[in-house]
Formats: sequence, C-alpha cells, structure tokens
Amino acid sequence: MNATVHAATTPVFATPPTPPKMRVTEITTMQGLAFAGVAIAAFHLAYSFSVLSFLMVVYLFCLFQISALATPRNAFYMGLLVGLGAIAPRMDFLWKIFNTVAIPLWLVIAFWHGLFVVLARQARLHCSPKLLAILIPLLWTGLEYFRSEIYFLKFSWFNCGYALAENLPSPLLGLLGVYGVGWVFMTIAVLVAQLPTSTRTAGCIVALPLVSLLINLSLPTPFPTEATLRKSPRVAGIQLEFPLESELPAHLDKVLKKFPTTDIFVLSEYTLDGPVPAALKNWCRTNARHLVVGGKAPLPNNQFYNTAFVVGPTGEIVFEQVKNVPIQFFADGLPAPERKLWHSPWGKLGLAVCYDLNYRRVIDDFIRLGAQALIIPTMDVTDWGENQHRLHARTAPVRSAEYAVPIFRLCSSGISQLTDRHGRVLASASFPGQEEILGGTLTIANAGRLPLDHWLAPLATIAAFLFSIWAFVQSRKQVLHTT
Repeated sequence: MNATVHAATTPVFATPPTPPKMRVTEITTMQGLAFAGVAIAAFHLAYSFSVLSFLMVVYLFCLFQISALATPRNAFYMGLLVGLGAIAPRMDFLWKIFNTVAIPLWLVIAFWHGLFVVLARQARLHCSPKLLAILIPLLWTGLEYFRSEIYFLKFSWFNCGYALAENLPSPLLGLLGVYGVGWVFMTIAVLVAQLPTSTRTAGCIVALPLVSLLINLSLPTPFPTEATLRKSPRVAGIQLEFPLESELPAHLDKVLKKFPTTDIFVLSEYTLDGPVPAALKNWCRTNARHLVVGGKAPLPNNQFYNTAFVVGPTGEIVFEQVKNVPIQFFADGLPAPERKLWHSPWGKLGLAVCYDLNYRRVIDDFIRLGAQALIIPTMDVTDWGENQHRLHARTAPVRSAEYAVPIFRLCSSGISQLTDRHGRVLASASFPGQEEILGGTLTIANAGRLPLDHWLAPLATIAAFLFSIWAFVQSRKQVLHTT
C-alpha cells in the first residue's frame, strides 16, 4: 500500500527526459573529417571539370552526412570547415581586394554551410526518413537563396547550379534554375544517404550516372531562322579598363571598322567618370548608331547613380538604367529607384549593370516586364585576377539558360560574352584582353520565361526560417531539461 501511494504521488517529470536519439548511427570526428575532405574535393572537381559536375551530388551527400556528428558544436565547425575549404581557394581575389579583411568575409560565406549542418542534425533528431527527404532539400535551397539574394552580404556565386555553366544547353538548368538544381541534387543526396549501408554503394552507382545524364542531356536547340536574325540587332563592344575619355571615339571607330553593320555599340561599366560627354553624343549622331555606355549620373551631396546610358542615333540620351545592387564596401553609387526596360527599335531590352546579373531577384523583374534580351555593361578589374573573371563568366550563360534570353555582357577586362537563349556562348573575349573586340547578333525572339525555382526558392526560404525557429526552441527545451 505504501509503495502504491508513493508511486502515485511521484511527479511525472521527476526524471529529466533523455534527449532524442539520432535516427541514424552517429559518426565519429575522424569520419566527419573524412566526409569533409571528400566534400571539398568533390566541390573543386565539379567546378574545375565540366564532365565531373555531377560530383556536386557527392559534395551535398557528404555535407548531409556530417550532420550525424554527436554534438551541434562539432557539426557546425565541420560544416564551417567544408565551407572554407570549398569557397576560400576560389575566392582568393578577396585577399587581393581587402587583404586580411578577406578572412572574415570567407567565414561569413562558410557560415551558411555550418548553419545548414546544424539544422540538418536537428532534423535528423526529430523527423522521419520520409520527412527528411522533403525537409533537407528545402533547408538547403532556402539557405542558398537567403545568403545569395536577401541578406546584406549577399553573394550568389558557388550555388550548385553554377557548376553546370559549361554543360549548356541543359534542360535541367533551363527548367529549374540554379536554386532548383540545388534542390534536386540535395534530394538525390539525401535519398542515397538513407539507403541501408549494404546497398548504398549500389545506390551511388545508379544515382551518379543518372545525375550526369540529367546534366548533359541535350534537347534539340535549333539556331534562329534568317527572318528572326534580320529583325535582331547586331551588337559589338571593346574591352577597355579606365580609358581616356578623349580616346573613346577612336576606339569606337575600331569596332565599327571590324563590325560595320553593328546597330548597338557597348562599352563597359565605369567607362565614364560622369555623364555622357558631347564627343560620344557626336559620334553616335555622325554614325547614326546606338551606344550603351557605363557612367555616373551625379546627385547632390557628392552622391551618384552608377548608370548604363543609351545614346540614340540623334545623339540624345534615350534611356538610362541605374545599377540595382551596388557592391558592398565600394563607392558604387546609390541603388536604382526602379527597374524598367528599354523599348528599343528591335524589342524590349533589359539593361543590368555588372553584378546585377548575379541576382535572380533583379533579373526576375526584367523578365516579368517582358525582356527579350539583356545587355550587361560590366567592370571586372584586371588586378582581381583571372580566377575571379572566370568565375564571373559563368553567370551570363547560366542566366541565358534560366530565362531563355540572349545576353551581351561587355566587360572592362574580360571575359566578355555573347550568349544565345540556350546559354551557348557565341562569342567571347579573353582576360585581360585589353582592346579586344567582340560582336554578333543579339537574337530577339519571344520574351523570356521564369524557371520553376522563382517560386520554389522563396518558399524554401520561408520553410527554412520557420524550421530554424522551431529547432532553436527545441534545443533550448533540451538544455533546460538537462540542467
């Protein structure tokens, strides 16, 4: 009787509950280091060799496996290690620009890898395998989109989809977009990771060739008809880094001599240190041509807009577009008050200045407005190095494939490109390539279209935000129960 009474009066929660058990076998620190090493190697191989771009799945697989480490602290630092190992060597140009300040910048970008691993670990503790297969890709996609497009230090390079830049035309990228490609790759990685250990090798043998097939699958992509080409403008430009203003007409004469049928001439961002001078207006009037040139529109209090000016064949400014996303930590002007299209004689053209092309939220707006092609005056300083220029050169082909629009990207020192609506590079100029000239036809057909991730990525960001709050609350409860 006394034992019964004692049992009945004992508080239900007298003994703190044990923390939830990992749904998979925990890995050791040495195993985590092995996964980290493979992840870093897979990332660099995928970015260095187009035939190995399918290894991005291995990179994501290993990153997910690291989330099985025993403690959140170990998981975070191991994810941070992967981020640093993958990103810092390819962003060595930050050291050239900022010196020691590059270290915290590398850490900021690598932080998102650590955060993903910690959140994935929390998901492993509480979610069923089926729910994990849905949740983990959403977490990855949401974090990629947030750090690339939304927060202050946004930087979109190194998203999984950019590894496909040299595999174009690719229907996978065109259908899903860069964030959608990451979602698919992470889904495959999680599904393989959930296979029993005895069949995981067989799963990899099946999954990796399948991913390679998806990446390299080429559907018929015919070149435009003669009728379409006749209605499209011919574009040309010359790579010049901080040229003397007085020499610009002579440089344009060289371009005209090489491409005498050019309709639109293009010069890079910051070709001018102010508005368009009379000499360039006179050149356009004399030759009856259009010119797109980067310069500055002055504002009060020594402020300015980093602007792409369009000079018409009468010598008048017919259109202006301000840079939408000025580069952080640089004197790069104030952000654009609006985005609009140039209703040119050939169709609706979007003008985005330099790094604007890196941001899907910017280009999405141009496409929604009905853009049929994009012209991108760009400043890439020679001192930043060839690595930076080659990384930046992935952007134009990827954007063309995503939005099904041609792009003419004219850089100050390479690598300038003319792409078609499938992402094929039709013409390019090398790095540093001073005074190199390129040109071709900017094929204008239908308006562009948005890839599926234009809604998937924001939705995934909301899901990642909500899960992060829930995971934080759960971790605090666990701490309180164990103290």
